[in-house]
Amino acid sequence: MKGLVVRSTGSWYDVNTDEGQIKARLKGKLRLSIKDVNNPVAVGDWVQLAQGDSKEWLITEVVPRTNYLVRKSTHRSAQAHLIASNLDQCLLLATLVYPRTSLGFIDRFLVSVETFRIPTMLVINKVDLLDEEGLAYLQHVKSIYESIGYPTAEVSALQGIELGKVKEFLKGKITLISGHSGVGKSSLINAIAPDLRLRTGEVSNFAQKGIHTTTFAEMFDLGEGTRIIDTPGIKELGLMEVGEEELSHYFPEMRMFLNQCKFHNCRHLNEPDCRIQTAVDKGEIAPERYNSYLSMIAGEDNRK
Repeated sequence: MKGLVVRSTGSWYDVNTDEGQIKARLKGKLRLSIKDVNNPVAVGDWVQLAQGDSKEWLITEVVPRTNYLVRKSTHRSAQAHLIASNLDQCLLLATLVYPRTSLGFIDRFLVSVETFRIPTMLVINKVDLLDEEGLAYLQHVKSIYESIGYPTAEVSALQGIELGKVKEFLKGKITLISGHSGVGKSSLINAIAPDLRLRTGEVSNFAQKGIHTTTFAEMFDLGEGTRIIDTPGIKELGLMEVGEEELSHYFPEMRMFLNQCKFHNCRHLNEPDCRIQTAVDKGEIAPERYNSYLSMIAGEDNRK
């Protein structure tokens, strides 16, 4: 029997099938056969199921994925953690205050989705909390990402401000909703689909960081082909499966200049006649984006 994984709790999975939703666990041999990830099955996976000797349902096979999103395991091992799979698109929710999402984190997420060319919208939440200086910075951030092809929206989930653009983006697609803890993912989902009544949390005044309210990834069916995947807040997003030599290919604004450097193996750091560095100097590439590129090359974390 075939089914769609809609919730993962680490050891058990809720799977939608033609016969209804069932709970299943991994068949032991399947877990042992996949060594590069700490969770070989993710929300969004299509799986094959069979009943074991005790009549419990077992996941015996994962159908090949069309795409997936992955990050480094929080245990800092060489393993990866699958966030979700078989996505039509992503929505990255960020905030400029309370808590602040760094541009470095945004850029790391966008590099991750670019590896599979997954369309992504950047949504800035809590705009009602921004002062005049914050609103000016918001426009600057929007201009950076809109100019390189990422649609953006500025919203207030709690105030119900400008949610129409987000609803239209989600319509008829499978969308992963991600971001730091505290940026308002659950509040946004509740504003879009009030019947779900997801639990929301507050931001720690001491650390200005969000408190986890979503413990496990879960897919929700909103009807008419619209499905969203809510995920636990990401504290840090270590890049996986992206080599230094190919990193620039996942920056859309760099791709058009890649064949114009003097050296074919240019790393765009301090090499002579580097077209990427020239583009930064000319304002053709945002310096913030180039700084993110440099930090990724250096292997630095972007947790804030």
